[in-house]
Amino acid sequence: MSPADLHTRIKIDFPWGITRPSLSLHALVLLVTASMLIGCQAEPRSGAEDKRPPARELVDLEDRITEYAGRAKDREPYTPLDNDQREHLAHGVGALLGGDLEGAGKHFSGIGFRVTTLTDAVSGRRYHEVAARGSGVESRWGRLYVSADAGVRWSVQVPHPVSDRGTETLGARLLESAPGGALVVAGAHRTSGEEGAADVAHRTDSAFHVVIAELQKRGVPGVQIHGFAKDSDRPYDAIVSTGAARTAPADAGRLAALMEDRRFRVCKGWSDRCPLEGTTNVQGRTAKHLDATFLHVELAPALRSDDAKGVRAREALSELLEGWAGADR
Repeated sequence: MSPADLHTRIKIDFPWGITRPSLSLHALVLLVTASMLIGCQAEPRSGAEDKRPPARELVDLEDRITEYAGRAKDREPYTPLDNDQREHLAHGVGALLGGDLEGAGKHFSGIGFRVTTLTDAVSGRRYHEVAARGSGVESRWGRLYVSADAGVRWSVQVPHPVSDRGTETLGARLLESAPGGALVVAGAHRTSGEEGAADVAHRTDSAFHVVIAELQKRGVPGVQIHGFAKDSDRPYDAIVSTGAARTAPADAGRLAALMEDRRFRVCKGWSDRCPLEGTTNVQGRTAKHLDATFLHVELAPALRSDDAKGVRAREALSELLEGWAGADR
């Protein structure tokens, strides 16, 4: 049997009716090889745990991200990080972005987090996942995924999983769409906690904000995905703005043009009077202070779906990210 014949016979059925590519022969070899290596690993010597490299796993990345983000629907109790925890997280993210996995792991362990290196079974790309070790309140602080194959060149941010339906799936797919990416996803429903504590787009004491601020300090441009209900007062398909400042009119204009090329009606925050421009968004305000590139994107339900409009919206956003991936910043 030829490799081509083998490729056509390898199929995987995923839940929820989502259509995913079949595993290629290359991905199957990765799966078998990883399983053999894991099975052959010796137990670490006593006292050597802190010196071990991060664990490595072969996963379906989209399923892993959306399964985690989907837990937000349970509205579990949420408490934000205190000052010391935010400092540990900031130092850990800084070390991770600088390539110091051991140093990052030490900082993350102080808040119950760890770094795991994942290989996506579909694309073959590797990512570092920063996530809670257990199921306590820290598990609802969110997760960070960063490219392990290239320097981080852009970020996608999902502050309201489940609440802004479909943004978690869109974020996962965008992470896989271009090299050099980072995905920051909140872990709690925006109505969890007291007095809006879990509405991370409007709180500076969240893990979500700490991570994005560290990315912004290093000049990493980001796009934050939100959702809105379309009605007579909001007849648009998308609302594109730069939040508290107009720090990236060229990037914002390019995304708006990419959307309009795909027959979407776009409200442009820098030239139109738009609702939901994100002017009170705290990540946007930090971007203004740091002179960082921040795009605030509101999408109507159809653009966050699996239908034709959703595909076209994802194509437009992916083209923006591909440009950032190749930009000389």
